Amino acid sequence: MARESLAHAETFLRENDRDRYLSTLVLKGPAREGIVALYAFNADVAMIRERAREPAPGEIRLQWWNDALTGEGHGSVRANPLADALLETMERYGLPAGTLQRLIGARRFDLYDDPMPDLSSFEGYAGETSSTLLQLAAMILNDGRPVEAGDAAGHLGVAQAMTGHLRAFGYNAAMGRIFLPWSILSANGVRESEVFSGTESEGLMEALGQVMDLAGEHLSKAEAGIAALPRELRPAFAGIAVTRAQLKALRSSAAGPFAVPPDLPDWRKIALLTWWTWRNR
Repeated sequence: MARESLAHAETFLRENDRDRYLSTLVLKGPAREGIVALYAFNADVAMIRERAREPAPGEIRLQWWNDALTGEGHGSVRANPLADALLETMERYGLPAGTLQRLIGARRFDLYDDPMPDLSSFEGYAGETSSTLLQLAAMILNDGRPVEAGDAAGHLGVAQAMTGHLRAFGYNAAMGRIFLPWSILSANGVRESEVFSGTESEGLMEALGQVMDLAGEHLSKAEAGIAALPRELRPAFAGIAVTRAQLKALRSSAAGPFAVPPDLPDWRKIALLTWWTWRNR
């Protein structure tokens, strides 16, 4: 791919999805470049709601990406450096356009203010977004050959999505959005008005604790799945080390559910990623 496009994708990823950027630092060679391009595309799609503010322009941007993947885009798609880097990666490693289109389709949920209805819906959303990235990253590490990383990618993707939305709970509540499964919140007596007004309650704390437990269960299952993979594919899943540390920090935090969550400094994340990769190589 054009070096300028790759450089742009790396800068974009570093500035907009720090954790995934750090997770690529344990990778080497052309495979790292491909995964950076994939993750930068995802970062752009994930940010559409924040930039568009309203559903209609967000739908237009998602459709632009959908058309770009199928060659139906207007104008010179390759003039967009993120698209150029992604399309080059797709060609080099045979990444299926349909899989990325399903990711785009799942992100349409982000554009609207309907709460995530239940656990099954959340797991489906996480599967089409976070898990898809892990599956494709493993495919890139396998030089484009399909891989069976179902358990590893599926469970880690859900765990990362749960942990991420637990960390973003206060921010999303302030924006009038509920991404965690509403069925778990409502079963504990939580009302939407309480979430949107930033009201803490025993039921809310219990519900969030249950989601943390579910995230922990998915992490444990992901670890078993990763251990069953060929060693050369495991670096695609190094982010599990940071996710586990972030979940642990959430459990031990004295801050309320609407506060800015605790996080690790970059140097600590890099150390965790490096150590995990060394142990699993």
